[in-house]
Amino acid sequence: ASSSSSPSPESCLLLLDVLVLPQEYFRLVKVKIAIRDVNDNAPHFPVPHIRLSVPENAPVNTRLAIEHPALDPDMGTNSVQTYRLRDNYGVFTLDVEENESGERTPYLIVMGALDREAREEYVTVIIAEDGGTPPLVGSATLTIGISDINDNCPQFNDSQVNITVYGNSTLGTHVVTVHAIDMDLGSNAQITYSYSQKVPQASRDLFHLDESTGVITLSSKVDGDTPRLHRLIILGNGPGCIPAVITVLVTIIKVMMRPPEVVPRFIANEVEGVVYLKELEPINTPIAFFTIKDPDEKYKVDCYLDGDGPFRLSPYKPYNNEYLLETTKPLDYETQQLYEISVVAWNSEGFHVNKIIKVQVLDDNDNSPVFSHQLIELSIEENNVPNAFLTKLHATDADSGERGEVSYFLGPDAPSYFSLDKTTGVLTVSTQLDREEKEKYRYTVKAVDSGFPPRESIATVAITVLDKNDNSPRFINKDFSFFVPENFPGFGEIGVISVTDADAGQNGWVALSVVNGSDIFVIDTGKGVLRAKVPLDREQQSSYVLWIEAVDGGDPALSSTAKITILLLDINDNPPLVLFPQSNMSYLLVLPSTLPGSPITEVYAVDKDTGMNAVIAYSIIGRRGPRPESFRIDPKTGNITLEESLMQNDYGLYRLLVKVSDHGYPEPLHSTVMVNLFVNDTVSNESYIESLLRKEPDINIEEKQPQISIEPAHKKVESASCMPTLVALSVISLGSITLVTGMGIYICLRKGKKHHRTDENLEVQIPLNGRINLHMLEKKPMEISNI
Repeated sequence: ASSSSSPSPESCLLLLDVLVLPQEYFRLVKVKIAIRDVNDNAPHFPVPHIRLSVPENAPVNTRLAIEHPALDPDMGTNSVQTYRLRDNYGVFTLDVEENESGERTPYLIVMGALDREAREEYVTVIIAEDGGTPPLVGSATLTIGISDINDNCPQFNDSQVNITVYGNSTLGTHVVTVHAIDMDLGSNAQITYSYSQKVPQASRDLFHLDESTGVITLSSKVDGDTPRLHRLIILGNGPGCIPAVITVLVTIIKVMMRPPEVVPRFIANEVEGVVYLKELEPINTPIAFFTIKDPDEKYKVDCYLDGDGPFRLSPYKPYNNEYLLETTKPLDYETQQLYEISVVAWNSEGFHVNKIIKVQVLDDNDNSPVFSHQLIELSIEENNVPNAFLTKLHATDADSGERGEVSYFLGPDAPSYFSLDKTTGVLTVSTQLDREEKEKYRYTVKAVDSGFPPRESIATVAITVLDKNDNSPRFINKDFSFFVPENFPGFGEIGVISVTDADAGQNGWVALSVVNGSDIFVIDTGKGVLRAKVPLDREQQSSYVLWIEAVDGGDPALSSTAKITILLLDINDNPPLVLFPQSNMSYLLVLPSTLPGSPITEVYAVDKDTGMNAVIAYSIIGRRGPRPESFRIDPKTGNITLEESLMQNDYGLYRLLVKVSDHGYPEPLHSTVMVNLFVNDTVSNESYIESLLRKEPDINIEEKQPQISIEPAHKKVESASCMPTLVALSVISLGSITLVTGMGIYICLRKGKKHHRTDENLEVQIPLNGRINLHMLEKKPMEISNI
């Protein structure tokens, strides 16, 4: 816990009163516990979808608070620190304001000009990120709606139209319809029509203008005083706008004859002069019969259609004055919803009249929804927050009303953890995705309209899960063991360390290094090959324990370690080392009274190798003396014993060349030592013996190799019995003679011996077999050499 008296911003303080009992130790202790926060909570928004409305005339740098900021129960820097937009469309950015209590509120800032008529909605993702290491994020869908302002005014397509009206036209005759367009919405797009003040009252009285529809009709009877030319200036009025202006020039033609009469009889459904036809009706669908008459009954009357359209007016035989109006191809609501058909009748004098028929095309559910893209390719980083936004699907349907309303559904092959909002088309994923478990998803989505029967279309969603460095390198084994023969050459291949990383790309690239022992060992990062820089000597160190670290290429990087044990296998690279006798110039006095079978001395050697390479055998390969076969050596223990009783003629110097050999493979190694035995009652002339020792012995080498059997390690060698011997010993030293008599000693003759060895130093106990050291007389000692 912190020693500070107040908690840090990343911790909270817990106060405890602790009573110490029993009574004799009673004490009140106040304990303050600072609980330090860790970043174990990701930011999350209280609602998955946030909607903001921005007026299209919002100036640059307009700030709008986002009402539902992200929440994070962590504290300090582990709480929400920043916000960002996945796509700002070049016109938005985010800023964060912090109040006095430390609460952070995101603000949407307008960075560019908006135009609802160009784009009325922006859909993006707002992402909240905390300040932890590594940082955690949360997201929500942000829909920015652009609200309409009255920034467009009514416009006419033409500035002037010319119309002809005959003087004999009846009241209510349709003259023309003026139509203006306003790109705004709702009340901002409402247009009313009115006459300009420049239009004379007489013209106003003659022609009625419907202020809502712009339809001009004849409102009074034309007579001889009616002017022939009327200039009607029509204003298209929008709220807060300068009116749009169109001029209608109406020419009145006075006639003395009566105009032809056009009498329709409707076959199709008709209401108040409007004929209703379903789209996709077959060709030659009859609409109406028209009877053409001449009121004066003296002029020939004909009839035709004025204008373009998928209609045909033809005489209906055998009747001369009957005409049939019918379709020439199926009607398509999505191409045109309303037709105005003008049936014109004229007589032989050129006097004509027209009859306007409106044909309203009724929509049928003949269009399936259409996705903006048939293949919707997406990507998302693995370990996403639950309910993460993926995309917003968009499909259009050219039909109208309910037939054009589109709903969205997941296909049967979509995994259950993907969700698609039926109304908005927002696609989300409810769980965290793991790239190592599955990298790609591909399934279908459907857009279904509300017609009967409903129509649908299918698109394919292809999602690629992007890798994050969320997997540490993994060794095939946590513990590796390698057996290597000693003296293995430097930079030879000891073994291969196999490691994998489930991540991809740079996140899955792994570098290996030796944590300890890098002065001796090195590892190939690419192939994982472990090598020793120098030859390894088992006698110096028999095993090595290394730790190998694997670090991936992610940011931040992840790592793992493995234990490597290297055991050195022994090879026979050490010959036996003779520890006793210590010199080829030493000798031992053997009394003639020594009984056969008695131990005389021993050769003691050790071998630094192990196993059979360290099993030693002793043999006499050369002898010189009065009766050389008087002594033998035990091949196992190296004990030299007397074979036969010694006679007067057997006195003198015996020189035994002893070979000490191991059982190594393929070739055993050996050392030799000279054992010198002087058989006599006393040593009366030491100089003479030394002179004999200095001479090179003339010894024939015997090549016979001793063979010994290896006993189990737990079996002990039996010791020879100890026998008391009374020895009278004369010692010649520095020209003075001292007689030592009556000295009783026990000589313990033992065949067994103990070897003690450690990893770094060799400790050897040399048994003296119970003999007094004065038996061994040594002059000018020198090291034993291999012979």
